[in-house]
Amino acid sequence: MFKPFSYRVCGALVCAVGLLAAAETAPRRAPGFALPDSKMEIHDLADYRGKLVILEFIQTSCPHCASFAPVLNEVQQKYGERVAILAVVNSSQDNQSTVAQYVSGHNAHYPILFDAGQMAFSYFRTTTFDNPHIYLIDADGIIRKDYGYGAATKEIFEGKALFPEIDRLLATQPAASKKK
Repeated sequence: MFKPFSYRVCGALVCAVGLLAAAETAPRRAPGFALPDSKMEIHDLADYRGKLVILEFIQTSCPHCASFAPVLNEVQQKYGERVAILAVVNSSQDNQSTVAQYVSGHNAHYPILFDAGQMAFSYFRTTTFDNPHIYLIDADGIIRKDYGYGAATKEIFEGKALFPEIDRLLATQPAASKKK
């Protein structure tokens, strides 16, 4: 008699853990940064104020990062200039050659920036994290969502679940930000 109940409890706990993993983070100001891309052009987060920013942390050898690249390409096509996409690699794991191969292999048209670890630490507040991981930063520079790849977030990275999140954040932008 207790077995079906225990299965239900166990199922409820698994669901609760999944919801917590995908839960919205408390809004906080996105840490500023100015990082170079492979062309040595500097990208400063402040330059993207007024746009929704998708900040992605990747490793070029990560298969889940590769699966997410077509989703980001579709985001670019659908939203154009209203959404800025910035990817970040750790310079101890990736270099200009691996980034160039990733860009050409996945038709990535968004900047891929090089970080030595300090910028990632300011976002994650730890030295270890899994890739891919994205932060959705609103037009005012506030982190509204953050997702790490996992079973509960697979549809964000490999499906269409990111698009309703983008639509919601774009709809709630202040009128002044929408004009930029």
